[in-house]
Amino acid sequence: MSPKQHSRARLVLEDGSVFHGFSFGFPASTSGEVVFTTGMVGYPQSLTDPSYRGQILVFTYPLIGNYGIGDSSRDEHKLLRNFESDHIQAKALVVSEFSPDHNHWNSKLSLDEWLNEQKVPGIFGIDTRALTRKIRQRGVMLGKIIIDGDPGFYDPNKENLVKLVSRKKPLRLGNGKHKAIVLDCGIKYNILRQLLKRDLTLKIVPWDYDFTKEDYDGLFISNGPGDPVTCGQAIEHIRTAIEARKPIFGICLGNQLLALAAGAKTYKLKYGHRSQNQPCISGEKGYITSQNHGFAVDKKTLPRGWKELFFNANDGTNEGIIHGEFPFFSAQFHPEGSCGPRDTDYLFDEFVKLMENGRK
Repeated sequence: MSPKQHSRARLVLEDGSVFHGFSFGFPASTSGEVVFTTGMVGYPQSLTDPSYRGQILVFTYPLIGNYGIGDSSRDEHKLLRNFESDHIQAKALVVSEFSPDHNHWNSKLSLDEWLNEQKVPGIFGIDTRALTRKIRQRGVMLGKIIIDGDPGFYDPNKENLVKLVSRKKPLRLGNGKHKAIVLDCGIKYNILRQLLKRDLTLKIVPWDYDFTKEDYDGLFISNGPGDPVTCGQAIEHIRTAIEARKPIFGICLGNQLLALAAGAKTYKLKYGHRSQNQPCISGEKGYITSQNHGFAVDKKTLPRGWKELFFNANDGTNEGIIHGEFPFFSAQFHPEGSCGPRDTDYLFDEFVKLMENGRK
């Protein structure tokens, strides 16, 4: 679509850099933390991933939107089939070029129509390669998209984002032979599907819910947005769960929360890992993984009894931890792989095995 049919817009970074482009989606100014993802596909899943709450998402792939947006059908558990939550979580979308036309058997809306429906702004015509290089050199920055007035800079790192995306009341799903407590810190729907297909009964609880006195076979700690140290109540409850010696499995933010509960420390990455092709090593095996995180575990601070389970082959950062004696482990990446590879979905099976062994 010709830029002449769209109003002008600007992306302004906190270092003073200005990128000129054109507005699409919902025509409103907004601000947040500017991050980039190198994924070539999966923009509906990425935009609805609660881990992107408070962030302006830049796609490095040059053309976004050509297969449109899938329908809003739900599965037998009333989870949306084509999305990772009930609505777009990112503050805005930045692309080089968006496709106004879409062609896919399951497509119901164009990307432009969906953003408008969800009241989320977008900007296109940006040199996303130059923008990504700047973020890689300087690190993630605050930014604002100016369309109809200056919104000022918003720093999502100053608030508890997990509180914003976590459910407010407990929910039960499934009717399996093992009962798992699922700590919802912004869980992706496909994680729930992976757990449910393994014959589990899930009690999904808010991030600060005290589950420690309940009867359960295993604890699952979900992904989520922001700095893990803001989740003090969750960390305390996980620490109590560690003392109970029941199986624990964490993904993404869950890896960081488990590490903090164990006594380790976390830190903010320069520009994070957001892609579908991150190589991770465990022992003598390598895996291709899907990732979305801006913080990492400092593996040098892991206390006695804990060790690194996975590490990133690109930069050596921690990608998972495991206890040498008790049934606790986690992964920094997304083994449920939506959208992305599923080389590591066996980790869900390992969690179930630990629960079965605990029952025996």
